[in-house]
Amino acid sequence: MGILELRNIWFKYPGMENHVLKGISLELESGKTYFVTGPNGAGKTTLLMVAGGLLKPEKGEVIFQGKPLSKQLPEARRHIGVLFQNPEAMLFNPTVYDEVAYGLRQILSSQEEIDRKVKDAIRRIGLNENILYKLVHKLSYGEKKLVAFASIISYEPKVLLLDEPFTNLSHENIEQVISIILDFKSKGKTILMVGHDSSGIRENVIDKKFYLDGGKLKSL
Repeated sequence: MGILELRNIWFKYPGMENHVLKGISLELESGKTYFVTGPNGAGKTTLLMVAGGLLKPEKGEVIFQGKPLSKQLPEARRHIGVLFQNPEAMLFNPTVYDEVAYGLRQILSSQEEIDRKVKDAIRRIGLNENILYKLVHKLSYGEKKLVAFASIISYEPKVLLLDEPFTNLSHENIEQVISIILDFKSKGKTILMVGHDSSGIRENVIDKKFYLDGGKLKSL
């Protein structure tokens, strides 16, 4: 059994006639990286949000570590990190430091340990520590995306769910993100990415690819 499993997931948004996801089943194993591609509007982001417990399926169940995810919320969210396609949808603290420290403050009591993990996450993502004192709303789009990613990796979740993680990043920053993905993978953690194209990602990064269209998921 995988660490995260989608079982016969059906989902549609309120007011819509057609389902976005139609009976999707997907098992994600520890230490593996998965990539789901498909056309615009195929439901890739919806699939990711359902997997992270942010959207509730109409039918079916998401299983995390052998138990229904719905019965483990909100505690399970500290083990599942979700990166939104638009970083501005998940950045709400005034400074970069506060943003990266936010999740850590929910699980740690030592300010010294929080400081250490915040600075470590910023270094790992390839940013200078000086950025910690900047206001989030003054960052570039690419910097916001990296800060959002740093806020997730700071608390070392068991599962990473990444929506278009490489969009609008420089080649250098893309390589930095890939190195973190490979590091998480080497530690036995699970990564699910969705995006339009995986052609620019090195072969050793992705273990299995899927194509989502018409509400159905097929292996590539």
